[in-house]
Amino acid sequence: MTEKNDPVEPLIRDLLKSLGEDPDREGLQRTPERVARMYRQILSGYDADPIEILNDAVFSIEYDEMVIVKDIEFYSLCEHHMLPFFGKAFVAYVPDKKVVGLSKIPRLVDMFARRLQVQERMTQQIADILEEILQPKGVAVAINARHMCMSMRGVQKRQASMITSAMRGAFRDDARTRGEFLALVTSTTHD
Repeated sequence: MTEKNDPVEPLIRDLLKSLGEDPDREGLQRTPERVARMYRQILSGYDADPIEILNDAVFSIEYDEMVIVKDIEFYSLCEHHMLPFFGKAFVAYVPDKKVVGLSKIPRLVDMFARRLQVQERMTQQIADILEEILQPKGVAVAINARHMCMSMRGVQKRQASMITSAMRGAFRDDARTRGEFLALVTSTTHD
């Protein structure tokens, strides 16, 4: 949702001035407008409802084996420095008479990623909403991401990545189920 006279624009203009730039110079004249539009897009997850994303695609089915969607690319902004972090999410669940449409899981990941975030919270949020809506036998979420706040500033470790996980139900209680998930997540994909 873009707004006419977006209140973010004058803030960006003031930021440019505060940094010693001239917001009226040719290359920067439309920068406040572009930056405001960019933030509206990459932080659009606040406008989405996870229950609405999932509810119209929950189906009754007799299937009780693991369902996994892996290598879901995402981009987010860390809430501490507002710098990007990005990577892949791996989401699995063991159904208990309900499954969700395949495209809904990446949409759910994107919705939570399009908020100011910390990776740990995002991992839990994805697991929690799937558990709430599907009431499966178990849910597992793993996220592997690189954080620009660690690469560009601070310790400047460009290759370091962070892995988080959330295990619920069978994935927490059954080492074999957890092991199967982790083996599938770490297996090599062939494109």
